[in-house]
Amino acid sequence: MNRAFVAAMAILCCAAAWNEASADARPDDHAPIGVMADHTHKQGEFMFSYRYMAMDMQGNLDGDDSLSPEEIVSSAPNAFAGMPMMPPTLRVVPTEMRMQMHMLGMMYAPSSRLTLMAMTQYLDKEMDHVTFMGGMGTQRLGTFTTRTHGLGDTRLAALIGLNESHQHSWHATLGLSLPTGSTDEQDRILTPMNSRPEVRLPYPMQLGSGSYDLITGLTYRGHEGLWGWGGQWQATWRTQENDEDYQLGDEHKLSAWLSYQVQDRLSVSARLAYLDRANIDGQDPRIMAPVQTADPDRQARQQLDLGLGANWIMPDGRHRLALEVSAPLLQDVDGPQMETDWTVTLGWQFAP
Repeated sequence: MNRAFVAAMAILCCAAAWNEASADARPDDHAPIGVMADHTHKQGEFMFSYRYMAMDMQGNLDGDDSLSPEEIVSSAPNAFAGMPMMPPTLRVVPTEMRMQMHMLGMMYAPSSRLTLMAMTQYLDKEMDHVTFMGGMGTQRLGTFTTRTHGLGDTRLAALIGLNESHQHSWHATLGLSLPTGSTDEQDRILTPMNSRPEVRLPYPMQLGSGSYDLITGLTYRGHEGLWGWGGQWQATWRTQENDEDYQLGDEHKLSAWLSYQVQDRLSVSARLAYLDRANIDGQDPRIMAPVQTADPDRQARQQLDLGLGANWIMPDGRHRLALEVSAPLLQDVDGPQMETDWTVTLGWQFAP
């Protein structure tokens, strides 16, 4: 959260440099900052953006039931049981995961019906674990933390205007995710036999999908008076197996939001966001450990979040600042899996 605070302060300090008011821009012309590919532009317009996202996960769930590490190692079967040196149940349990994401984006409209978008990201992930001794029992051996950081996957997309009036607009999204993120990240772990080898890390700690993935979506926005609203469906379709012999599960995201214009340049919002993610198909032969994150069949998740946010247009109308804080209302996972606690997204958008 320290980096989020510093980023927010740096952006807000720049506000004093502009003092001309915008005549026609609404702060809720853009969706809450947690929504991607939410708006189009008029012919010849550019927009540059930066987003910072921080997420924290603590504890574990199976379905929607909480589990302690001791409960997991006592009952959760190890997917690799029967292989040499593999215990019958899980022996390593993740206890907390922290992720930070820096996203740079650019949009350009060659025509009023077509807006092109490119977005790249830099990821920093940390996961804390507890290791239990031997093949059975609940005696803790120790703890360890793994970390990965680097470039994530890059997204290219076309936003295609379908219908637009003074108060309502529809557009479709068609894009491609490029596999610029690494899928062979390694770090040292603590095994149940009290050794510390360097191994390829499980799937949630990798930085990319390793495959060219199709992106599709449909977005609606409307407003009347001081109120605004909108909805979006966006999907990522995994179209091929990567070089490590697996493909991540397809993802579907649904969002619906309502905003209220508090002042000419400030709006607040509430958003419901639903995520449906499938399990991994295939398996990386180098990811094999008695921990849930190494199991391709323990990655599926359905989650409903509530987000509260604000959009602010700076006085010249060219710069926008935005914030959204969200937390889960419901989580249902093919577990055990880690439980999401909260997500914070900060954003800056600039249209020359």
